[in-house]
Amino acid sequence: MNEQNGGLTVGVDLGGTKIAAGTVDPGGEVVSRVRVPTPHDPDRIAGVIAEAVQRVRTGWDDVRAVGVGAAGYVDADRSTVRFAPNLGWHDKEIRDIVQEATGLPVVVENDANAAAWGEFIHGAGAGHDDMVMVMAGTGLGGGIISRGRLFRGRYGMAGEIGHYRAVPNGLPCPCGQHGCMEQYASGAAHTRRAREMAAADPARAAVVLALGDGTPGGLDGQHVTKAALSGDPFSLEVFAQSGRWLGQALADLASVLDPSVLVIGGGLGDTGELIRRPAEMSYRRALGGGEHRVYAEVRTATVGSDAGLIGAANLARLHQLLSAPAAGV
Repeated sequence: MNEQNGGLTVGVDLGGTKIAAGTVDPGGEVVSRVRVPTPHDPDRIAGVIAEAVQRVRTGWDDVRAVGVGAAGYVDADRSTVRFAPNLGWHDKEIRDIVQEATGLPVVVENDANAAAWGEFIHGAGAGHDDMVMVMAGTGLGGGIISRGRLFRGRYGMAGEIGHYRAVPNGLPCPCGQHGCMEQYASGAAHTRRAREMAAADPARAAVVLALGDGTPGGLDGQHVTKAALSGDPFSLEVFAQSGRWLGQALADLASVLDPSVLVIGGGLGDTGELIRRPAEMSYRRALGGGEHRVYAEVRTATVGSDAGLIGAANLARLHQLLSAPAAGV
């Protein structure tokens, strides 16, 4: 079975705080895995990736290739990370380094693109050829599937949906601009919003404040989710406000890309209906000419935290065994 479907591949999900690696079979099952902290020294990260790959492939003699999903801008050749602020990388030729260390072919992809591909193949995007996924976590990333293909743009950097400017002269963003959608529709923005609303009206926020240390600064996203699930009006209003911004982002993307399904992933996606319902309502209100269009289905991700790892492994499998046009990637 492995021979006919491309054998086993290793997927790596590389973030600013952790490196998750796993050996993945053609059906998307992770058969071995390891998780290690991301080194603070940028020059050590590639070596730790290679070590993680070697660990998860031990005992498996049919590992064919490695896919690395990295949080940063990846070039069109899927070889070099042009810029990864959370990793301290500039023009890091990660493919060559990991190939030399492991002796396996390597494909590098943006982490949100890898997660979108994993969700498209094995999760909420299955059965759709046109999908947009938004990763609402610490930042706001995204991935675009068009006609069954991962859309990367001419230079490999499409899908950076968090960094279109939604609010002129708005909040400052680490990318150097102001008013990026990431500052309004991400998981980090959701937590900041809860703290600001709690500081403005602590009496109304009493339920959620009690779940933390009693101060607005002690709130985190898990507190807001727990209180919302219990029906707390304040926390539900925080989700309504975050859903309004996220729905606006979905409407903007749908206006340009016209997908059949919109998938919400990341930490906000993990809250399920708490974010999906207000986001869908906002999306339907904000979509221009909506009464004359077919609304895309709005779903939350189903693969979960393994989506990036599984997606990277699948991309490596396809690139190793098939030409890119035939593989649809």
